Amino acid sequence: MNSSDTAADKRLGAPATAPHADGAADHRLVERLLWFFALVYIVEGMGQVVGLISQPLTYFLKQVHGWTPVQVTAFITLFNLPWVIKPLYGLVSDFLPLFGYRRKSYLLLANAAAIAGYMWATQIEAPNVLVFALMITAYAMAISSTLCGAVLVENGQRLRESGRFVNQQWLWFNVAAMAAALVGGQLVQHLPPASALHVAAAIVGVAPLAVIFGTLFLIPERKVAIDLAGMRATARGLLAAFKRRELWVIALFIFLYYFSPGFATPLYYHMTDKLKFSQAYIGILGSIASAGWVVGALLYRRLFGGLTLKNLLNVSIAFGVVTTAAYLLLSTETSAAILNFCSGFAAMLATVATLTLAADYAPQRAEGFTFAVLMSIINFATTLADNAGSFLYTHLFHSNLTPLVIVSAAFTAFAFVLVPLLRLGDKPQSEPALRIA
Repeated sequence: MNSSDTAADKRLGAPATAPHADGAADHRLVERLLWFFALVYIVEGMGQVVGLISQPLTYFLKQVHGWTPVQVTAFITLFNLPWVIKPLYGLVSDFLPLFGYRRKSYLLLANAAAIAGYMWATQIEAPNVLVFALMITAYAMAISSTLCGAVLVENGQRLRESGRFVNQQWLWFNVAAMAAALVGGQLVQHLPPASALHVAAAIVGVAPLAVIFGTLFLIPERKVAIDLAGMRATARGLLAAFKRRELWVIALFIFLYYFSPGFATPLYYHMTDKLKFSQAYIGILGSIASAGWVVGALLYRRLFGGLTLKNLLNVSIAFGVVTTAAYLLLSTETSAAILNFCSGFAAMLATVATLTLAADYAPQRAEGFTFAVLMSIINFATTLADNAGSFLYTHLFHSNLTPLVIVSAAFTAFAFVLVPLLRLGDKPQSEPALRIA
């Protein structure tokens, strides 16, 4: 890196620790960032619409308004729109510092908005009004996640810690999700549907305060001003993102990898209406799935940290196929617990593998935009897959889960064919692949 690059980095608000800082300084920076990622993803695990409020919301729409799986999935899909347009937030933050910061100011505003949205939701029962309150929280969480991703890529590439940072995020996301599933299930079991929804909204409305704290005290970001030189440097990184063949191939791979007809909502209806599981136990099952994530994250460095990125992707696909197909054996509470734990473990591997791939290939100076594009592709593919799964379950398979499981497992297996297209060779995990001259 030459002197002009260093100057540009300072103008753009690069991490406060200099590129040639000693090992002790880097270690302290890594520890601070690990704490920051933990706080952000604890809040994400609780505060997303698929978090603590998920089961109370689904139960409320099912019991009070009599909605079908297709209607519930379509309603929840609305809140995926802010996650699909994540590149917009990354682009704005890459180019336009707010109050002197590319990341901090946006994080503070987004989490303040999340608090306001959930507090409004505690007062609402009509779905046509509730949608607006929850949409505010969805935008806020998506913006917060995007800016956190930019912080991850900026620091992860320089410190060679992208995989560790991704693992830290999803470890704590699922610690929070585990607690959220338990609490959500208990709320539904012991409170009327509307009360359970409102209490859940009140609980998650407090959580973003933790991100506000972490943003103020844990992120190493210089205060910068908008200037043409900095914008030109960012534009070069953005242009590089569009010109890289590797990124187009990775985008296609990620879309096809995640476009596997989902059965989350059909599974909820199947367990409620056919297997007659209690709402409290369904909440416990969600917690067990998160426990699988947590165990996988804790064992990740020991069991999978030494694999090449190509091998990690293949292993994650294999786990995904087996655990999805295993839902053909779902029949009792015990089998449901085992399947949910294994599913959580497999999902952890898939997430770490694909997000590490995305982080490693994000060009410098357009980190927020590029990483957000790849994450948006995941969100878009998952949204399409969930709606396709609910449609197939309701209209083609006549509320029969078995054929949906087979189709989903087959789509996941197809990802094996796509891995060679990435041309990863023996590339290690967390090794930056794209540099800007």
